[in-house]
This record gives sequence, structure tokens and C-alpha cells, in this order.
Amino acid sequence: MNVIEKINNAKGPLFTFELLPPLKGHSIERTYAAIDRLMEYGPAYINFTSHRNETILKERPDGLLEKKVVRLRPGTFALAAAVKYKYNILVVPHVLCGGFTKEETENVLIEMRFLGIDDVLALRGDPQKGSRTFIPEKNGHAHTYELVQQIVDMNKGKYLEDNLENADPTNFCIGVAGYPEKHFEAANRQVDMENLKRKVDAGASYIVTQMFFDNTRFCRFRDECRKTGIAVPIIPGIKPISALNDIKLLPQTFHIDLPNDLFSAVNKCKNDFEAREAGIEWAVSQSRELIKLGVPGIHYYTLGRSDNIARIVKASF
Repeated sequence: MNVIEKINNAKGPLFTFELLPPLKGHSIERTYAAIDRLMEYGPAYINFTSHRNETILKERPDGLLEKKVVRLRPGTFALAAAVKYKYNILVVPHVLCGGFTKEETENVLIEMRFLGIDDVLALRGDPQKGSRTFIPEKNGHAHTYELVQQIVDMNKGKYLEDNLENADPTNFCIGVAGYPEKHFEAANRQVDMENLKRKVDAGASYIVTQMFFDNTRFCRFRDECRKTGIAVPIIPGIKPISALNDIKLLPQTFHIDLPNDLFSAVNKCKNDFEAREAGIEWAVSQSRELIKLGVPGIHYYTLGRSDNIARIVKASF
């Protein structure tokens, strides 16, 4: 059963969450510990983020600087497979445009198929660190809808090499991202909605939203999707505040707004513990309201920590 089948067959809203692969040099045990805290609440699937190569400047023995390409969080697909078979759960790795050529994307998808993973979240990815604009790899995809089209082609048995004989089709279920407050690069909300529709028309089966803290923004986004002709399920994404600095970093990093009531509540906190408690309270209220609004599920961004998510889910579902 894939994600869209889970959504369509569900008798109530689904609970899902997202994890980051461990930093290079770290073990998988911390990931297992985060999952263990949440398994009793019956997650429908787990997403695993993927990260592009980064270019850093490293000093040489002669004092000059040279560029070095590194990947700080490798192992997305191996981690997803390990979790799939350890917990007998559906896993959804992210596949990016950024940092990958079409050939590398095809090879990754083939490996996923061999590992028994048939779900993918297709994303463009962020611009290279230090760059203000997204620059695709040579012979890579510039837009998510192009990545979706490549995956759909593979589902039809069409690979990059035209001379393959008796090529087996894949069976990927594809999710894409949506932005209740508009993608920061889009000229306006209408353009952003048109870009989202391209992804769905290319073959995406469902949408998971960027984090938001005001449910009215989600409702407006959902209404705009339906008016635009986007009929696929839309799953809201929530990231609870977990530290005092979040009220500064989250708007800067993700280009989102914080409701004044939430900002004021966290701003009055004396330490990270109090801010975390305020974040849990807000996320519980937000989750309960979304469930009453009839969403197909709620997706939680954990950033590797799950004790607060466990409390939110226990109080909400």
C-alpha cells in the first residue's frame, strides 16, 4: 500500500512525520530512538529528508583556499530502507532536483525500487549555500514538475536510454510540496498556484504543505487549490516551536509569518523549556482545529526530536 492508498482507505486523519538523516559520522541509533517514541501512535508513514552537496572553502597547506564538495547528511535512501524493514512501516524519501543530474536521479529511483520503496516526495530543493538563486546541475532539472515527469515516465517504463529492451515500469507514488504562504521566489500567489498545478498535472498524487502557524492561511490555500482545479489530497505540515530562537529563525529561514499571539507567548518565555511548552500548546490547538476541518492527515516536522511530537499527537488524535 502506498501513500495515496493509505489516504484513500483511512477511516480518520493520518499522523505522519519527517526525520533528518544523521550527520556524517553519526550512528542511526538516534534516529531509531526518535521513531521509537512515536510508534505507539500508529504513524502512517515516515518521510526522510535529502540534502544536496554543499561547496565549502578549505585552506590548503600553501595557504590558498580550494573548493571542496561535501554532503553533510548522506544516507537518505539506505536509512529509509533500514527503517522500513525494522519497523514494517511505509517510508517516503525526498528526491531533489538540486545537486542531481537526470542520470543520478534515475539511478537513485532504481535503487529505491530494488529496496522495495515505492513512495517519493519530489522537491526542487534550496539554492546552493551562498547563492541567491537556484541553479540546476548540468543535465539536471530546474523545476519540480520536470522531476515529477521523469518519475512518471519511469512508471510507464520509459527510461533515459531509448534503446533499453523490455524495460520494466516502476510504481512510484509521488507527493509534492505546497506553500500556504507562497513560495518566497514566486512573484505572487497566483503564479505560485500555477506552479503547484504544473506539479500535480505532471503526475503528483498528493500535496504536503510547508509549515505554517495560522490555520486560516491553510484554509485559504486549500480553497485556492480547489478553485485552480487541484483536486488531490492536501496534508498540512506543522513544526512546533521548540526554542526561544525559533521565533527569529523560522520566519527568516522558511519565509513564513508567526501569529502575534504565538510570538507574544514565546517572547515572554524565560528559557527554551518554557518556549517548548508554549510551542506544544500552540501545536495541539492547531492540530485539533485542523482535524475538525477535515484534513486527510497532519504531517509533523521533527528535525530529529520527537518527544514534543509524541505529546502533541497524544493530545490531538
